[in-house]
Amino acid sequence: MRIDAHQHFWRIDRGDYGWLTPEDHPKIARDFLTPQLEPLLKAAKIDRTILVQAAPSEAETHFLLDLARDTPFVAAVVGWIDFEAADAPTRIARLCANRKLMGLRPMLQDIGEEEWILRPEFARVFDAMQRGKLRFDALVKPRHLPAIAELLDRYPDLALVIDHGAKPDIAKDGLEVWKPYIRHIAKETNAYCKLSGLAGEAGPGWTADTLKPYVDVLLEAFGPERLMWGSDWPVLNETGDYAAWLGACVTLTAQLSPSDREAIFGTTAARFYGVET
Repeated sequence: MRIDAHQHFWRIDRGDYGWLTPEDHPKIARDFLTPQLEPLLKAAKIDRTILVQAAPSEAETHFLLDLARDTPFVAAVVGWIDFEAADAPTRIARLCANRKLMGLRPMLQDIGEEEWILRPEFARVFDAMQRGKLRFDALVKPRHLPAIAELLDRYPDLALVIDHGAKPDIAKDGLEVWKPYIRHIAKETNAYCKLSGLAGEAGPGWTADTLKPYVDVLLEAFGPERLMWGSDWPVLNETGDYAAWLGACVTLTAQLSPSDREAIFGTTAARFYGVET
């Protein structure tokens, strides 16, 4: 089974994608739904996907769960809830009644307080997540990784995956700034990581050679058993396309054994998100 561990759907008229404006994102500020993705998956021979939130609203979480119900290739949904809500644990328990919900993702990259996720009052949220066997998608940049390491020190049994390799600043040659952060969290915690989003961080005109130093670090740090491939479609469309991104990642992992490649392109995500194979 081949799994795309990170894709999005959105319908603009829902009105809660505040970041997604025609001025800032002209290539993707329109609807992206099943009919646009399905042919790409078929061409790439991708069997299942993990559908990830893109708006900080519980309304979008319900929208995605409804789509997942009617879309056979969506294996799981990573949603959003308001961590600061007084009844957050109750909301989590209610959402967990839907078996397609497998994770939650606060949009940490957009929160100025780097240690926001370590607030003591969130203990009840993480307790509720662990009771519901939910995974935590960490949408972070390198500066957030010390807080994520502390979070996993507090909750060593929390299943956590770092989205987009923690978004290294590839366009500005940020390898040496990013590398110690990502190596530390890989060594000192049980975090997983997504091989996704790097094309966006590199900017237009990227090639496999552009990405190779970063992919090599992720392979060395996490290994195939904790690294999973994702497209980040349709955000990917700002700097590339589905086939080119997948092809680059296939090239950059060609030196691995068949079983290691199977892990990165499917079995690691299946194990992490509880996808039946």
